[in-house]
Amino acid sequence: MTKVHTTVICLLFLLCTSLNAQDYSALDKLLTKYVSPSGSVDYAGLKGSKVELNNIYTSLTGVNPSSLATKDAQMAFWINLYNVATLKLIVDNFPLKSITDLDKGKPWDVKRISVAGKSYSLNDIENTKIRTFKDPRIHFAVNCAAKSCPPLLNSAFSPDKLNAQLESQTKKFINNPKSGSLSSGKLVISKIFDWYKEDFGDVIAFINKYSSTKVGSDAKISYQEYDWSLNSK
Repeated sequence: MTKVHTTVICLLFLLCTSLNAQDYSALDKLLTKYVSPSGSVDYAGLKGSKVELNNIYTSLTGVNPSSLATKDAQMAFWINLYNVATLKLIVDNFPLKSITDLDKGKPWDVKRISVAGKSYSLNDIENTKIRTFKDPRIHFAVNCAAKSCPPLLNSAFSPDKLNAQLESQTKKFINNPKSGSLSSGKLVISKIFDWYKEDFGDVIAFINKYSSTKVGSDAKISYQEYDWSLNSK
């Protein structure tokens, strides 16, 4: 093999690698600093790092998602963008008691996020991008800045760890007593399972896959009231 051929192969390898890799190190550092292991957010502290947050947001919105070659790379990108956009929305309006205080209670419908020449709302990103991957575990990865929302992961989602991260987030939420109560004959669970029931299919079967308490197939299901107060420390 000639030196030229070797160089070309190396360049092609690096190009393919770059199509799958998005540098989330700055986001990782920010989340580790301001998000607790339990998922509560130090918004006051994060507001002091608003420049860093804005730089991360600008970097993410500058990505062309179609250049990300794998499903996991694309999914990680959209989840991270959703979470960063939500953090930015809260920080830009902090202090506040709830995300529902914004935009007449409908902050998820405002098209304020521009990616690859197209404007998106948070709902657009969730419903037309993230949910199209047909993986119900994403509902435990995106964070709506409310106490009843699945806790925000204090690190960035990354393609090479995505499956393990989604598994961990799902298992932690389902087994967290704050997320509901499970018994063999009765379920009191998050309204997420009602709002997105078509994503989960057989809800009891899905819960049993992750729960340490196994639930009977004929268990009665009811839903918790959703606490929209801010998920702050």
